[in-house]
Amino acid sequence: MSFDTWLFFSGTEALLCLTPGPAVLFVLSHGLSQGGRASLWANAGILSGNAFYFLLSALGLGAVLLASHEVFTAIKLVGAGYLLYLGVRTILGLGLGLRPDGVVPAATRDWATLGRGFALQAANPKALMFFAALLPQFLDPTRSIGSQILILGVTSVIIEFVVLAGYGYLAAGAAAIAHEPRFVSLTNRISGGMLVAAGAGLALDDR
Repeated sequence: MSFDTWLFFSGTEALLCLTPGPAVLFVLSHGLSQGGRASLWANAGILSGNAFYFLLSALGLGAVLLASHEVFTAIKLVGAGYLLYLGVRTILGLGLGLRPDGVVPAATRDWATLGRGFALQAANPKALMFFAALLPQFLDPTRSIGSQILILGVTSVIIEFVVLAGYGYLAAGAAAIAHEPRFVSLTNRISGGMLVAAGAGLALDDR
């Protein structure tokens, strides 16, 4: 593809990543409640979900899924329900929530966090819409489609990783205060509220 096309894609991707949405709130909540390390694992989960959609786009399956209103709605509701579930549990001090001593059980970290991030992004219909509907607009049909998708995929992963890492470590900067026993309940409410807000927004979005 031309450099101008790649540059336009990069700018579009950066703007979309910077816009607060389920992925950003998911990473922020992990950074706030569990620190920078957890935010990176959450980041990796989101990016693995994006890679999944890139694969579907390359195989032409994304457009098929997007064309079905029933499937699209089902994916949206599953994603919203999952966010609401995580949010409520966090507010109650379960799952992602901190305990009164400020310690998060090890079971809630690393690979489990990555899995939650993947599940969230895979159930995000906006991600499906981007990769199945918007991505083809940047492809040159006279050139290798596979190579172009690979270039755009790597570009997308790098940009989103940087943006989400920035958000995650920004939230982690407040983690020292958040882990103090007197602030644990407030931290859980804020982290859980972010996830509930993201889930509600996803469920109510009729675009």
